[in-house]
Amino acid sequence: MRRLTRLRVLMGVSALLAGVSGCSSPGVCAGVGVVSQVGVFFVEEGYGDLAGASYELCTRGECARGELTQEGISNLHLPLPDDVDPDTAPVRFKVTREGATTPFIDESVEVRLLHQSDGCGGGGYSRGLAYTKEDGLMKSTPDAVFAAWIKQHEEQATALPTALPTDATTTPSVRPPDRTAAGTPTG
Repeated sequence: MRRLTRLRVLMGVSALLAGVSGCSSPGVCAGVGVVSQVGVFFVEEGYGDLAGASYELCTRGECARGELTQEGISNLHLPLPDDVDPDTAPVRFKVTREGATTPFIDESVEVRLLHQSDGCGGGGYSRGLAYTKEDGLMKSTPDAVFAAWIKQHEEQATALPTALPTDATTTPSVRPPDRTAAGTPTG
């Protein structure tokens, strides 16, 4: 009798969780947490020392600003509101060396955001771009750039661990590995 009661409680909790999460299918929602965003793979090769350089990534009235971490290929992101308009609009990417007043990279491209389903009837809009010295700001991420970033990421993951900062105000930079800003190929 207790086993049957536990089973009923477990099934009730499962149904409640599925209803609260918005999933109507009995399977797990693959893309829960899908967010609207624009991402740029920035290939830093050919620019020399970028210590202290800052970037700015803007589109649709939103901007992300930060400092480059000299990774070889940086994966930069601009989160967008859930209700973002996916229609074609400019994406602007700027990089300024430390101490400079004008950016040495300042390019824009017009792109439409692509829908990324969460597998539960929702999702977000995103676009993955790339910037190289040779080609400038591109509307998609070339396979070679993505493969180089994956290789870099894998090498960093297998490198000897380094000490985390002890200063409570400092947090390490974490960038999720995704081909486009939301995880689907853009090519």
